[in-house]
Amino acid sequence: MAALRCLECDYPLIDSDFRNFCASHNIISVEDFLLHDLYVLVISTEQHHNSERLKEGITQVLTIINKQHQPWVDGQELLDDALQNKSFLPTGCRSIDTFLHGGLREGYLTELVGTSSSGKTQICLQAASAVAKSWGKIVFLDSGNSFSPKRVAQIVTQTSDLSAYEVDKALQQVMKNIVCFSVFDIFTLFEVLHQLKNNLRSQKDEHIRMLIIDSISSLVAPILGGGAHGHALMVSVGFLLKRLAHEHDISILVTNHMVAGERGTSKPALGESWRSIPHVRLLLSKDHISNISSISVLRHPHMATGDRVEFELQ
Repeated sequence: MAALRCLECDYPLIDSDFRNFCASHNIISVEDFLLHDLYVLVISTEQHHNSERLKEGITQVLTIINKQHQPWVDGQELLDDALQNKSFLPTGCRSIDTFLHGGLREGYLTELVGTSSSGKTQICLQAASAVAKSWGKIVFLDSGNSFSPKRVAQIVTQTSDLSAYEVDKALQQVMKNIVCFSVFDIFTLFEVLHQLKNNLRSQKDEHIRMLIIDSISSLVAPILGGGAHGHALMVSVGFLLKRLAHEHDISILVTNHMVAGERGTSKPALGESWRSIPHVRLLLSKDHISNISSISVLRHPHMATGDRVEFELQ
């Protein structure tokens, strides 16, 4: 990738002061920038008199990266991806799994977008229950007291055609495999993710199959009003999640809420810069009269935008 000095002509924020700051962190190229811990980089700007301009420079580089990121892939990339034989983990809903050609893919960051009461948390709990029952450990990051052990127990009981003894044994296995953390701000999220990254690298958490964050928007949205600093933190957490997913073959599922758009329409929160980060974006909606839910593809490497499936949540 390009050296940072090659960007100054088109992007004045990438000036000698910014490059010297980056060089002090062994960042010379755009590739070095991506490999660096952006959270630490943003925090370190506070030690400089021109911290706000440095943060703007960080945001500028991230914007350049976002513009260069294309939503499509070529044939060779599709072949390489297929040859990796990544597994699909169940969502706990057969209709959704069939629609997604197997479920939630390992190595992918999947975003579930929907309005309040559309069923986002329900799908998170169903996916956690299904994966914990038969596949391995789940890390559930709860930002709004949405995790309900009682609801998980109901899901396991309702979806098991087993004897009472076998159901009790399955429930114990599920509860043992779900690790839940309460996370109420972006900085705690970074701490948990970095600890998870270190544990995975040291193989302390080698059997983790899925990470769920319900919801990512409630953690990120409050800091977006902080200008360049907030934007840089948002993109940093996005890249960190994708890196965890890719390096450790974890399926990561995050939820996002809807906000008001133009002409009375609704749109996913977190803005345009976030839109290019998840590998998969799915829009969940629910007709509360018929109790029928639907999922539409907003973005997917192997599916057409607008593809849709209807189903009924338990």
